[in-house]
Amino acid sequence: MSNKISKIGVFTSGGDAPGMNAAIRAVVRACTYYKTECVGIMRGYEGMIEGDFEQLDARWVGNILQRGGTVLKSARSKEFRTPEGRLKALGKLRSEGIDSLIAIGGDGTFTGLHKFHQEFGIPSICIPGTIDNDLSGTDYTIGYDTATNTAVEAIDKIRDTALSHNRLFFIEVMGRHSGYIAINSGIAGGAAAIVIPEETMSFEELYKILGEGEETSKKSNLVVVAEGSKIGDAHTLAKKVAERSSYFDIKVTVLGHLQRGGAPTYFDRVLASRMGIAAVEGLLNGKSDVMVGIKDNKIVYNNFDIIMQNHHEIDEESMRIAKILSI
Repeated sequence: MSNKISKIGVFTSGGDAPGMNAAIRAVVRACTYYKTECVGIMRGYEGMIEGDFEQLDARWVGNILQRGGTVLKSARSKEFRTPEGRLKALGKLRSEGIDSLIAIGGDGTFTGLHKFHQEFGIPSICIPGTIDNDLSGTDYTIGYDTATNTAVEAIDKIRDTALSHNRLFFIEVMGRHSGYIAINSGIAGGAAAIVIPEETMSFEELYKILGEGEETSKKSNLVVVAEGSKIGDAHTLAKKVAERSSYFDIKVTVLGHLQRGGAPTYFDRVLASRMGIAAVEGLLNGKSDVMVGIKDNKIVYNNFDIIMQNHHEIDEESMRIAKILSI
């Protein structure tokens, strides 16, 4: 490899996602393999501005593969959004000798790093770590598989009590702009209806689905709702249904940050490991201002503009399957 990189800084930013630690581990061990220094930047862009750095080696990242969250911590930084804040960050990086960056996070993280690269030309690569699976240029993001499995496990448990008490449950999962967790956990959990931001389902259509269950004396139902649903969150939809019908005993469960925690699945661990190594190798081979992705089980590198101008759309086949199985 043509190695003009001598010290890589790695950090996590935005919301945490299961598998981030596996990605950090892969970055550090790949750096060790290629005899390149690696520095951990604590608390994302905030730590970059404050010079909160940690020298990392293969032993430092031992026993973190299976842990949820991020050992490098994460934080929002208003200051980094300003030219003055970014200039401070540049000064701290230069004083530490960090000449390239690897960021693990979502679109907000990537936007910040792209701006930083444009202003100062520091070689940088992003690794997609977000449970929403909403980034174009990759079939899967780190954390999505774990979060969806967590949601399915919760739905299975809620179904037990729904059947025991003849209840209608509205289960809200994460996904402000993306319905990936909702659509797939809903299919896997046997939901009667799935409400996602991408679909144009109206409340009347949802109520009709539930009404058909009433007509056939169906005694329990589950509706999975992505938090970014255009027709209302789980509490809003439950209230609207209750105002129309007294047939079901209606309950609401919001899974919330439960989906972000826990040990990553094998899939997320392997995905994060592949992407972490690919990020280091990409920098050493002269790639910059790109995101590592996985397409058809192969590593790819996506230009920043392509990532931000597109959205990872849910395929129509998934929505068609969900409708058929809701009968």
